[in-house]
Amino acid sequence: MGPKDIQQRITDLRLQKGVSELKMSRDLGHSDGYIHHIAAGRSLPSMQEFLYICEYFGITPSVFFDADSAYPILRQSIDNELDAMSEADLQLLLQLIRRIRQK
Repeated sequence: MGPKDIQQRITDLRLQKGVSELKMSRDLGHSDGYIHHIAAGRSLPSMQEFLYICEYFGITPSVFFDADSAYPILRQSIDNELDAMSEADLQLLLQLIRRIRQK
């Protein structure tokens, strides 16, 4: 994943979250144009800022770099909920998922 991919991924995740560049910039504690500069290819976030961006989206860096993952913010939220479930509940959920996919 190159710089343009990182810029595009941040834009895609921002749109999935439903926030503007301005709001995201402010939420992260930066100037109003911070995210716009990243999206426009004028800059890239530092490693520390990248980790804050991942935290902002509620995803891990590995999910960020998994470009094949559809709806990464939603999937990370689901994964977090799955971690709290018992094995029996996970088995029931798996059966439900398989039933839904058959329709």
